[in-house]
Amino acid sequence: MTIATQPHTILLDEAKPGHEYDVVRRVIEDISENYRDQPSLEELAANAGMSPTALQKLFTRWAGLSPKGFLQAVTLDHARRLLASDLPLLETAYEVGYSGPGRLHDLFVTHEAMSPGEFKARGGGLSMRYGFHICPFGLALVMVTDRGLAGLAFCDPGSEREALADMQGRWPNAHHFEDMGATAPYAARIFDPANWRSDQPLRVVLIGTDFQVSVWNALLKIPMGKAVAYSDIASDIGRPKASRAVGAAVGANPVSFVVPCHRAVGKSGALTGYHWGLTRKRAILGWEAGQLATR
Repeated sequence: MTIATQPHTILLDEAKPGHEYDVVRRVIEDISENYRDQPSLEELAANAGMSPTALQKLFTRWAGLSPKGFLQAVTLDHARRLLASDLPLLETAYEVGYSGPGRLHDLFVTHEAMSPGEFKARGGGLSMRYGFHICPFGLALVMVTDRGLAGLAFCDPGSEREALADMQGRWPNAHHFEDMGATAPYAARIFDPANWRSDQPLRVVLIGTDFQVSVWNALLKIPMGKAVAYSDIASDIGRPKASRAVGAAVGANPVSFVVPCHRAVGKSGALTGYHWGLTRKRAILGWEAGQLATR
């Protein structure tokens, strides 16, 4: 196994988008912690150290809806209440006054699972290229093999090493090496909705146990704007009493966002834990709500 000693360093001219996510992340945290007070744009901007106009422009450009729209659509109280009644986030967008989307876009994928033998080898004989890329949710660690996308993780600037070690630990016998040229096209394909095309599906390789792969396949069936309880996923794979095991498999998903583990929620509709941070889970759901609301 080869592990690079120094993850990719972000250049100064690349830093601005990452800083934008940091601002948005802090605003989302502010909204989530203080939603009962319905903070105004002016209050959110003051807490973020920005002018109201600058925050409105930045947040709207990032999420596709204003801070006020995000507050209405994705605060915990609203999300829990609506998701508990099985109301999709798309219909939440209608409730907050949007006329609705045109065509429904989602990230089209085609996937295959590694054989049990390949999984047991823990990546032995596998070459895995990786690269860090700016995305709407901070930094994305993209990992690819000759067969396609095998890993997608998130982190904030300064925590690249920890994210890389976490992902490499899943396949410790693989040969890992940095190759931004190989991973950049995947990052562009994943995070630009204009590239989400059913006639050009994204190739994904799922590396896990048979049970984990069955759970990840079930996650791929959840459309954007919909949230599904762990118990429903357990029923979908024919294991209705395995909700806890399903939750563990969801948490072990190595291809975040593409295999949408962020759309799995607790039985009450609560936005439960996320391997890359609950704030990031809220951010992804809000970003998706914004994408739907603007179509």
